[in-house]
Amino acid sequence: MADAPVMIVTGGSRGIGAAIARLAGRRGHDVCVNYTAAADRAEQVAEDIRGRGRRAVAVRADVSRAEDVERLFAETDSRLGPVDVLVNNAGVSVEAPVADHEVATIRRILDTDLLGPMLTCRQAIRRMSTGRGGKGGVIVNISSISAVYGGLPGDTVYAGAKGGLDSFTLGLAKEVAPEGVRVCCIRPGLVRTEIWDEGIGQDAVVAMGRRGVPWGRVGEVDEIAAAALWMASEEAGYITGAILNVSGGRETFVRGAG
Repeated sequence: MADAPVMIVTGGSRGIGAAIARLAGRRGHDVCVNYTAAADRAEQVAEDIRGRGRRAVAVRADVSRAEDVERLFAETDSRLGPVDVLVNNAGVSVEAPVADHEVATIRRILDTDLLGPMLTCRQAIRRMSTGRGGKGGVIVNISSISAVYGGLPGDTVYAGAKGGLDSFTLGLAKEVAPEGVRVCCIRPGLVRTEIWDEGIGQDAVVAMGRRGVPWGRVGEVDEIAAAALWMASEEAGYITGAILNVSGGRETFVRGAG
């Protein structure tokens, strides 16, 4: 088992991150499930992966803190081995008009959704880069379709952070391609996760999917996970700097779809 590819999934305790981590285990990866607060849920995801015969660990780390990110990678090194695939999924969104946002909240969103991936990529490349003694690797950033159209009212800061992540993906892909590292990005659209329970509710999201997504429904976390695992696979070996919309076409007429 020790020769299996090692994947780190940030924000892996629930939703899209948990789906990616579980699918990675089923596809033969050893997985580090990163979390910030939900230790019990992260450990359950890790246990599910171990139940499939793969190695898995749950590691607490706040990706917006450089010292936490260093520890996340160090623990992965010692418990699983050097990372082969990094999936930057951790993110936060707090809805409010820009004029009403607290500065601390803006900083929290930017630090988690944009600075965080920069810090994790920094550590991953130090291990993956063929120019630094690594064997290459893959980074998959999880952005959002809101980066395309600026988000719905109240999501502007989040959309701005994700737009920055898109740009970072493109620049980093060019920078590290000569070092054997592919960098790609996935933009999920409306996806059925429990995060909506904290806001408008599941029924409202399903209704929004019917009227605001050309495909006529919201997405499922397993559909995002499948795209992420494909991006990380050898089948996508000639793809870098690519941003894949997994949105049911939402970006095509989102302005009239609130």
